[in-house]
Amino acid sequence: MRKALYILLQCTWGIAQTLVGAAVMLFNLGKPHRMYHGAVVTEWGLGGSVSLGMFIFLSKNKSADHKKRLLMHEYGHTVQSLMLGPLYLVVIGLPSVLWAGLPCCDHLRRKKQISYYSFYPERWADHLGERIKTDNDL
Repeated sequence: MRKALYILLQCTWGIAQTLVGAAVMLFNLGKPHRMYHGAVVTEWGLGGSVSLGMFIFLSKNKSADHKKRLLMHEYGHTVQSLMLGPLYLVVIGLPSVLWAGLPCCDHLRRKKQISYYSFYPERWADHLGERIKTDNDL
């Protein structure tokens, strides 16, 4: 029941990011997929990981422990999508992409030794991901 509600909300309240995620998944149909608490998880060839609605795209060249942490973190972003709905892309998505991708942000993180996960969308995603974790999830 919980997974069905998750999917229903992602396909209604979070439709904008879910549609983008579905389009990205179509380009990655040949990659490995699995389900995680209602989200579709795809291991793709890109170096970074991202969540779009009910779709999680994980970088595949990581250690098992790092993948577990990334999965929980990215699932936290899917919960943010449920909470924020149409505001997700502006409140979480754009700031997160800029924080990860702008050279000036990378320079700031390195210079001041700031963790990538200290920025509000990332810290919040970690918190939400940790709250749903169970021992047999990963």
